[in-house]
Amino acid sequence: MDVQRTTDSLRGQFLIATPALESGFFKHTVTYICEHGEAGAMGIVINKPLDLQLADIFEHLNIQPMLSHDEVSVMAGGPVKVDRGFVLHSPGTHYDATLKVNETVWLTTSKDVLVDIASGSGPDQHLVALGYAGWTAGQLEQEIAENSWLTAPADQQILFEVSAQEKLACAGRLLGIDIHLLASQAGHS
Repeated sequence: MDVQRTTDSLRGQFLIATPALESGFFKHTVTYICEHGEAGAMGIVINKPLDLQLADIFEHLNIQPMLSHDEVSVMAGGPVKVDRGFVLHSPGTHYDATLKVNETVWLTTSKDVLVDIASGSGPDQHLVALGYAGWTAGQLEQEIAENSWLTAPADQQILFEVSAQEKLACAGRLLGIDIHLLASQAGHS
C-alpha cells in the first residue's frame, strides 16, 4: 500500500502573529492563508495599511473610477513581489487570474477585478494588497511550532469589514484571547 504524506491545510485560516515576532515585517499582523500544502504556503497580510489609497492605484493604472475610493487603504500584503497587486474578494465573477480559496473568498491578481471595482460592478467585499507572504515547504509549520503564529478560522467580517487597526484584536478574540496581553516569553517561578 502506497501512503502519501499529507499536510493539514491552513487554507482559508488566519495566521495571527504572536509576540515572538517582536520585530520585522510580520510584527502585529494577521495574514489570510490562500494556499497551503506540501510545497509551502502563501497568504495576504490584511492589517498593515500602506500610505496608499485605492484611488492612487486606479490613477496609476489609468482606471477611471465611478465612485470615490479616497478612503480605501491598500494593504502591504507581504514582503514578496511588493509591486504586484492581489485582491481578496467575495465570490462572483471569475476574472482572468482568480484562485478560489474556498466557497467564501477568492483571490484575483488580474487588472480586470480593479476595473470592475472602480465601476461599482465589482465584488461586494474586497481587500486590495501589494505583495504577499510566502513560506517554503515546512517553514510555516516550523514557525507555528516555535510559537510565532496562532491560527484561527477566518472570519468574513474581520477580513472585509473591520478596520485594519482592529483586525488583530478581533482575530485574537476568535480564540478567546486578548492578543495584546500575550507575553513574548513564558514566565519563570
